[in-house]
Parts: sequence; structure tokens; C-alpha cells
Amino acid sequence: MTDLKYHRRILGASMVGTAIEFYDFYIFATAASLVFGPLFFPTASPEAQLLQSWLTFALAFIARPIGAAVFGHYGDRLGRKTTLVWSLLIMGCSTVLIAFLPSYAVAGWIAPALLCVLRFSQGFGLGGEWGGASLLAVENAPEGKKARYGMFPALGAPIGFILSNGLFLLLGLTLNDTDFRDWGWRIPFLASAVLIGIGLWMRVKLTETPAFENARAKAPPTRLPFLDVIRYHRRELLGGTMAATACFTVFYIATAFALGYGTTKLGVGREDFLSIQLIAILFMGLGIIVSGYWADQASPIKVLAWGCVLALAVSFLTAPLLGSGDILLMGVYLSGLLFVMGLIYGPLGGWLPALFPTNVRYTGISVCFNAAGIFGGALSPNIALKLSESGLAWVGYYMGMVSTFSLLGLFLLRGRNWSK
Repeated sequence: MTDLKYHRRILGASMVGTAIEFYDFYIFATAASLVFGPLFFPTASPEAQLLQSWLTFALAFIARPIGAAVFGHYGDRLGRKTTLVWSLLIMGCSTVLIAFLPSYAVAGWIAPALLCVLRFSQGFGLGGEWGGASLLAVENAPEGKKARYGMFPALGAPIGFILSNGLFLLLGLTLNDTDFRDWGWRIPFLASAVLIGIGLWMRVKLTETPAFENARAKAPPTRLPFLDVIRYHRRELLGGTMAATACFTVFYIATAFALGYGTTKLGVGREDFLSIQLIAILFMGLGIIVSGYWADQASPIKVLAWGCVLALAVSFLTAPLLGSGDILLMGVYLSGLLFVMGLIYGPLGGWLPALFPTNVRYTGISVCFNAAGIFGGALSPNIALKLSESGLAWVGYYMGMVSTFSLLGLFLLRGRNWSK
């Protein structure tokens, strides 16, 4: 196989696998915003149902750093390929099993308990996915193209979102509310089985990255990568986590919070809002592509900084545009917000690996990314919903504060170059 063909396979496997993982993650977020409340928490008020449903959504963010430490350990000791296969299997099997869960009316408290267990398992599997997929791309990248290769796992995110929300939109248009609530929501979870097969087929054909093979040839693997990261790379761990936090907050406010708020508080139809988000997510993909090429020409940290500054600026438009209830204005707001999110998210795959040496790189970037998920994404829909009670402007202030927090993380790591 020629180098060009193999590199295409690498980039395809890093993007497709991540798309599947994020598809699994997003169908839970969408179902949590639309149907999980009355199905699994029917004794609470509608608002409390949504909050409790989003708390199960947050469980995965707690599990992700645990998965990052475990998968990072084996990814740095045994290799990127094997670890990526197992992360896909765990995430995918947990997703498919959610399709078979009974409701609270059938099984009582056991139903939400099982939902929490499977959600935790989802997050555990995803904890090893993004870091491994990014290294698969970046550690095979030619010089001068690290950011462009690193953006391909990020492109899996909008693809997974389109598959997820597109399927939910199709079901909403073809099923009545009763059928959708009773059984229709289970179809996207079942469909994940097909996607898992595709992802596994693509990944088992890969070989280890040259960077990992070279590091293994020079020295034995680090015995405990996680402890080495904590001991020798604390500044990189802190700054990388801070810098990645904004992309999670911006994304989950633009998706999970906006969907829940728009359909329950503003009275926008479910299918209408899903259609808006499907268009807006295309701008996230555009932002990722722009950021990849821009970062190779300038530097990833410069693009990340501009993304955070623009997110701070857009945050002040939350109340006048999202709160307007006008489909067009909401679409403009979400498109702009997700484009900016793409500018922040896109360079992370090329920038975070630069902070850590090869022998602890899988662990380092996975912990950074998934710890940022806790701070930036785990409770952001819940926090935004509570803040919105005092006005949507407070949701914007919240996003602006997190964007400033990420800028401080970038400042902490200014001047860092690629690790070898």
C-alpha cells in the first residue's frame, strides 16, 4: 500500500471512529433533552425531569477521566491501535444496551439505575477515544501538517452529530409523539451496532504509529504513565485542561441546553429546533477545517486564543438572539457559536500532543481533554438552565467566563513547542 493510501486510511479511521463514538454520545444527549425525563423520572415536575435527565448525561463526564487514565496507561504501554479498538467496543456495547432498557413504569427505580450504569460505561469508553484517535492522526503526520491531520478526529464530531440529530429528526417527522416516546427513541441506539462494525473493520487493519514504535525501540515503556504525567508535567496538564474547557461549555450550551430551552421555554417545535441545529453544526465543521489550515500556517495556540476571544464576544448575543424565539435569529446565533467552537476544538488534536513526550502522550492528552469535559461540559446544561431563570444574559456571561478561563490556560503554556 502506498504512503498516500495508508495515510488516507489513517485519517479515515481516526475520523470515522470518532464520528461513531460521538454519535453514541450525542444520541444520549438528544434523548436526555427530549424523552428520558418522563420515561425514567416521571414523578418529578417537567423542569425537574429535565434536570435529572441531564444529571445522567453528566455521569459520562465523570467517567471520562477515569477511562482516560486507564486507556492512556495501556495506550502508552501497549500501543494506540489495540486501545482504540477496546474503547470503541466498550462505548458501542453500552450504547446498544440502552435501547433495551425498561422505563420507570415497568421497572421502578431499577430503570434509572441501569441508565446511569450504562451512561457511566459510555463515558469510560469515550475517555480513551479522542486521545487515541488524535495520536493516530498526528503521530503519522508529515512535518508542517500536524494541525491538519489533527483536525480529522475533530471532524468526526459534527459528522456524529448530523447522524444523531438527523435520525432523531427523521423519527420525529414519521412517528407520532406516543410512538416516539414508547419505542421510536430506541432506534438510534440500536443503529449504533452497525456503525460499530464499520469502525472496528477500519481500525483492525491499522499498524502502530511511527512515533510510538520509535519510542519503544529506544526505551521500555513507562511503568505508570499517569504518575509520570502528574509528577513531571503538571503545568502542561493544568494549562491543557484549562485551554480545552471552553470548547465543551460552548458546545453543550449550543446543543443540549439550547434544545431543551428552545423546546420547553420558548415553545419551538422539536423538529424545527433539530433542523436549526443540523444547519448550525455545518458551521462547526467549517470552523474545524479553517482552524486546521490556519494553525499549520500560524500556530495552534494563536488559533485557540482567537477562538476563545470570539466565543467571549458571541456570548453577549445569547439573550438578544437565542432568547428572541425567532427561528432565523436563533439559527444565526447557533451557527456563529458553533463556528467559533470549531475554531477552539479543531486545533486541540494538533496542539495537546505537543505538550507531552511520546511515552506519556496518550495519557497526558486524554486526561487534559476529559478533565476539561468535567469542568466545561458535565453540568453546563444544568448551570445554564438555572442561570436562565434570571435571564439568558447570565448564560452568556457564564460562557464568557469560561472562555476567559481557557485564555488563561493558553497564557500559562505560551511558547511551548512540539515534544519529541
